[in-house]
Amino acid sequence: MIKIETATDVEEHLAMVRNSASRTREWLLAHSGTGLELLRTLKFDPSGWHPVEERPLNAIEQINQTWTYLVALLATRQLLEMHPSAGGFLVAPGAHMSLPLDIMSLAPGLVGAETFAATHPRSNDKINKDLRKLAATSETHRYVFMMCPGFPAGRHEKFERDGIEVWAVEPDI
Repeated sequence: MIKIETATDVEEHLAMVRNSASRTREWLLAHSGTGLELLRTLKFDPSGWHPVEERPLNAIEQINQTWTYLVALLATRQLLEMHPSAGGFLVAPGAHMSLPLDIMSLAPGLVGAETFAATHPRSNDKINKDLRKLAATSETHRYVFMMCPGFPAGRHEKFERDGIEVWAVEPDI
């Protein structure tokens, strides 16, 4: 779980994500062997790095975690601007149980958000699952933030229901 209170906190964590991606890129450029050897290593060996913790992961898990953290951090940056009275946020994307939601305001009950990165908002019914989860919460302001190809940054009202706003974010690559 990460505590984010300022835009500087967000930028520091985004720098960690970029650094871990660069480390894995360097490893890939230095790798030799057959295509299958490379794919085996990416899938099973500690060939990558956790996006915000100093520990190795297999590269496939790093890919998944990287985009999960990017969405959550970009969403948190936006929420800091939208809700300055929130006092900051606790961020635990995909942590399942360390927090009830991926992002929660330090001011209890004020802001809650779920986040995801996918090929499409309806992949694995993700958008609907997050909307149902948030509909059962009592936060004053509730959001789903997503990163999906073909869905530009901004609000996507066509997915909204139950007073829950849906936003797309895009990374500065």
